Amino acid sequence: MTNLDPSAGFALTSQRHLFDIPDEVAFLNCAYISPLPKASLIAGDRGLRRKAQPWTIAAADFFTSSETVRKLFADLINADADDVAFAPAVSYGMAQAAHNIPIRRTQRIVTLSEQFPSNVYPWMDLAERTGAAFVSVPRPGDDDWTSALLSFIEASTGVVAVPQCHWIDGGLIDLEAIAAACRRVGAALCVDATQSVGALPFDVKRIDPDFVAAASYKWLLGPYSLGFLYVAPRWQRGRPIEHNWIAREGSEDFAGLVNYRHDFQSGARRFDVGERSNFALMPVAEASNSASPACRTTAERVTIWDCASAAECRPICPSALPRPTSMSPSAVKRCA
Repeated sequence: MTNLDPSAGFALTSQRHLFDIPDEVAFLNCAYISPLPKASLIAGDRGLRRKAQPWTIAAADFFTSSETVRKLFADLINADADDVAFAPAVSYGMAQAAHNIPIRRTQRIVTLSEQFPSNVYPWMDLAERTGAAFVSVPRPGDDDWTSALLSFIEASTGVVAVPQCHWIDGGLIDLEAIAAACRRVGAALCVDATQSVGALPFDVKRIDPDFVAAASYKWLLGPYSLGFLYVAPRWQRGRPIEHNWIAREGSEDFAGLVNYRHDFQSGARRFDVGERSNFALMPVAEASNSASPACRTTAERVTIWDCASAAECRPICPSALPRPTSMSPSAVKRCA
């Protein structure tokens, strides 16, 4: 990375006191799984204990916390709350996308070599079902994933399914450039943002992706099996892969649930996973997104470390960085 003036950004001070991390432990591997903040543990314990006294759970409680969390995640990616659905995993979110994006046997689905399987298997399945070609961009010799990917996007491309940050080597993809190429050929862009959202800027207004799925258990400091699916407004009239009661219009009226409706709740809510209210996990996600600095601040203010050498590391602001380029494996090792 280029050395930049750290005063241009905002560097977080130590946040150890927010986590149950012993002084002798330095845990830096949120790319694997993040620790839960203490406040999130308390919220989860309180939420789980509510099931021991179910008479304390009112009908409105099935909606309030999930709508709060929906808005918190939407704010993080510069989306509207109506654009966000709940998904238990990236694979679920991408299954929703694959269920709705039309593709012909003459078209291609483009992914990256060695990208995480949750954003591969749904597209392999779609290719098998439709006869479309499944293409994996080989690892480029110069580690420039963006240029390599751009060279594969052409007139026959129907879907581009990629991450923002490659989980193997940390290589960044310039999603604005990829999105522009997709628009030129009419391809849908589906992004797995699990390895980046919460640590890197992600702005759906600038990128204009079609679908974005993100698990919360990494940089969002949230629980396992609770994640998010951004659905661009142009896809919000699509058909979900499951049909649950809470996704239907008027589901707030418990007495009228058997008055079956054809209409859905507004926006992307039709794509919500069943039992989204999850009284044990949703409070954890709410606490993590509202209380932890990594989620409370905008992504542009999260600290990145500029490691020109192993002995010289200093914080810089992602918003001050040049447009994303791939980080070489040697650079990853140098910063580890």
